[in-house]
Amino acid sequence: MSYNTFGHMFRVTTWGESHGPAIGCVVDGCPPRLPLSEADIQPWLDRRRPGQSKFTTQRQEADRVEILSGVFEGQTTGTPISLVIHNTDQRSRDYGDIAERYRPGHADVTYDRKYGIRDYRGGGRSSARETAMRVAAGAVARKVLGQGVRIRAALVQVGALKVDRTRWDWDLVGRNPLFCPDPVALAQWEELLAAIRKDGSSIGAVIEVVAEGVPVGLGAPIYGKLDSDLAMALMSINAVKGVEIGEGFAAAALTGEENADPMRMQDGTLRFASNHAGGILGGISTGQPVVARFAVKPTSSILTPVPSVTRSGENVEVMTKGRHDPCVGIRAVPVGEAMMACVLADHLLRHRGQVGG
Repeated sequence: MSYNTFGHMFRVTTWGESHGPAIGCVVDGCPPRLPLSEADIQPWLDRRRPGQSKFTTQRQEADRVEILSGVFEGQTTGTPISLVIHNTDQRSRDYGDIAERYRPGHADVTYDRKYGIRDYRGGGRSSARETAMRVAAGAVARKVLGQGVRIRAALVQVGALKVDRTRWDWDLVGRNPLFCPDPVALAQWEELLAAIRKDGSSIGAVIEVVAEGVPVGLGAPIYGKLDSDLAMALMSINAVKGVEIGEGFAAAALTGEENADPMRMQDGTLRFASNHAGGILGGISTGQPVVARFAVKPTSSILTPVPSVTRSGENVEVMTKGRHDPCVGIRAVPVGEAMMACVLADHLLRHRGQVGG
C-alpha cells in the first residue's frame, strides 16, 4: 500500500494497524540540534489518549512513545526520527462478527474492493488509532516551529449545539475532557453525549484550530498554497468530511465589503482590521492567526442494526460491537493541532529553502 507519507521538506510516514503489536512513524527532514526527548512528545499524546473520560472509547492504552532513532544526547541529529507506540489493549474478538460483513459508514467495502484483503480488527490501517502517530509527529513539528508559534484547538460544535463565542475561554479548553471553550455549551454537550452514549449511538462535531505567531510568507501562489495543504492534511484525518479556512462557507453569504480585511499602516507595521481570510491570502500566510475548522461525522460504529451486505453478496444487518467513541470529534482536537503543526513546519522549511531566512 502506498500513500502513507505526507509533507515535502518535513515528511511524516506512519505505519501500523489498530490491533497490531505496535504503531509508529518516521519523521524525516527535521533539522539537527533541536532539543527533543520522549518527555517533549508524551504530553501531546496524553491529550489524545483513549479511556480518559466517559465520553470517549474505554480502550485502555498508555500510548507511551519511544524514540528509536534520530536523537542523540537529547538533540535531533538531522537523520530520520523513528517513533513507536506499543498496543496493549487489543480485543480483536470484538470484531469476529464483522470479518465477512461490511460495516456501513466504514471503509470496509472500499478497502476490500480496492486491495482484495482487509484487517477487520478495529478497522486495521483505516482505524483512527493511526492518528496517535500524527500527534507524536506534531510534537516534533512544534520543535521546528519554535516557541513563537502557538497552536491551539477547541471543539466548537457537537451535533447542532454550537459554542457562544462571546463566552470563549481558552483556559477552559484545557480543563475539561471535551476541549470546550464555553462553560454553558460544555454542560449542554455533557448532557447530550450522556444520552447518545446510553442509546449506543453517536454524533458528529466541528473542531477549530488556530495557529498564532505564524510568520508572513509561508505557502506559494498556485500548487503549494498553505491553505490547500492544510485542507488536505485536515481532510486526511479519519471521519473528517469538511474543511474550511477563515470564514469558509460563511463567506458565500457576505458582500465584498463585508468579507474584505481592511489594511492600514500603524506605527510602521501593516495591520489588518479583521481576519475573514483566516490568515492566508493567495495561498500565502499574512502573519495573522491561521484559522481552520473541520467537521467530523458521527462515529460509524453504533449498536443500532443497520442494513448491509457480506463479502459474498448476502443482505444482512450489522451491529458493531467493541469500544467506540460516541463522538470521535473529541479526540480529534489534538490531532487537528498536530496536522496544523506538521503543515506549518513543512512550509517553514520550504520557505527557507526558496527565499532563505
